[in-house]
Amino acid sequence: MNVRLAEAQDVPGFLALAGQVEHWFGPMVGEAGFHAAVRDHIRRSEALVAGPAGSPPLGAMLFGPTAPAYHVHWLVVSEQARGTGVGRALMEDAMRRWVRGPGTVEVVTFGSDHPGAQVSGARVFYERLGFVPAEAAAPGPEGGSRQVFRRTVS
Repeated sequence: MNVRLAEAQDVPGFLALAGQVEHWFGPMVGEAGFHAAVRDHIRRSEALVAGPAGSPPLGAMLFGPTAPAYHVHWLVVSEQARGTGVGRALMEDAMRRWVRGPGTVEVVTFGSDHPGAQVSGARVFYERLGFVPAEAAAPGPEGGSRQVFRRTVS
């Protein structure tokens, strides 16, 4: 799987991926704040895309590389590529590129009662990567429950 730092021309790919998950995460594609977050992460070299060169991304990530508490701000894999290792490749690249222990890597994902929790596979995905469910987080913009998942790095 080809994973690389995102560039300005990847913004439409981020928006296409966001459009596939707005029913779980709330509005993004038409939101100026989301556009700004993507562009800011790209400008700071804190955004990754995965997929074949020259094709729209199969997955993308926005990462907060500030120690000691690193943050996965956003990670989405296209519907057709879920379960194929794209998400794992993005996480492995981010961990190799930015994470130095000791510290933690945190992500806010669906609460166990959220309709997207099972369908998306997000909770199982993070658990398989060594993340542990932690405290509840504020509800998402669509009103669904959220939970912090945390992984300790040494």
